[in-house]
Amino acid sequence: MKIAIIGTGGVGGYFGAKLAQAGFDVTFLARGEHLKAIQKNGLQVKSILGDFHTDHLTATDSIPKIGKSDLIILCVKAWQIKEISTDLKSIIHDDSMVLPLQNGILASEELKEAIDEKHILGGLCRIISKIESPGTINHFGVDPIIVFGELIETDAKRSQELKTLFTKAGIRSEISNDITSDLWGKFLAICVSGLLAITKTTHGEIMELKETRQMMFDLLTEIYVLSQKVGVHLKSDIVDQTMAFIDSFPYESTTSLTRDVWQGRPSEIEYQNGTVVKFGEKYGVDTPINKFVYHCILPMEIKARKPKP
Repeated sequence: MKIAIIGTGGVGGYFGAKLAQAGFDVTFLARGEHLKAIQKNGLQVKSILGDFHTDHLTATDSIPKIGKSDLIILCVKAWQIKEISTDLKSIIHDDSMVLPLQNGILASEELKEAIDEKHILGGLCRIISKIESPGTINHFGVDPIIVFGELIETDAKRSQELKTLFTKAGIRSEISNDITSDLWGKFLAICVSGLLAITKTTHGEIMELKETRQMMFDLLTEIYVLSQKVGVHLKSDIVDQTMAFIDSFPYESTTSLTRDVWQGRPSEIEYQNGTVVKFGEKYGVDTPINKFVYHCILPMEIKARKPKP
């Protein structure tokens, strides 16, 4: 099976390296010094589950150069999906599977604007990882897992084949019978990223202070109430479960959005708290904490996206 990893950051770098290590034909999309390092030395993965190195990897900075692929795993930022969707068409054949692992709940819908939905699976992953340096991925939190499921009725056999592929690569995975609900479940957890950004705290720091812990609880509760209005099936104790899950994170851990905001880079704020605010307005649900977080970050986001002189 020919596999394309579109975006070789903390997510794509980790899962792509696991697939390559297992002997699958994997091509990585990367750029800059990271691309050069991968082409020269492969990928070094530092992981809480054990370090490993993969060499002799194929990598490029052009999607069309990848060629037709059987499995296309999308690991770019959520806001980049629209930018790449047209190019993705050039590497899709009749039986290709496209698996988006973006944060948020909009990736599959945005892909459908350019790609036949029969190719698209719903997907998410749980992992805390980042590019430590060019050619090096650091996985420093959470036991990695990919959760995926069909968005429309298709040949269910392909989902089982995909799970088998992940198992061969040593990647824990799960086939979801309701991927939309699972996406919303993760959506709750990732929307705390903006709160970390504006309080300039790690997961551990924000959770140990009573006042900011309560803010996080209220932020999550707003999203849960919104999900019920939208018609998503989430368990009634999802907020408590999410708080407990975040409590298990390494004390010093942060998220990609948090680090992007701190470092003045474009972030996924529109696909996280921004989406909560817009859905809240659409469905008549008040979301004051998410509004506060979103509007605090928005000026920094606008500045980060201005063309550099």
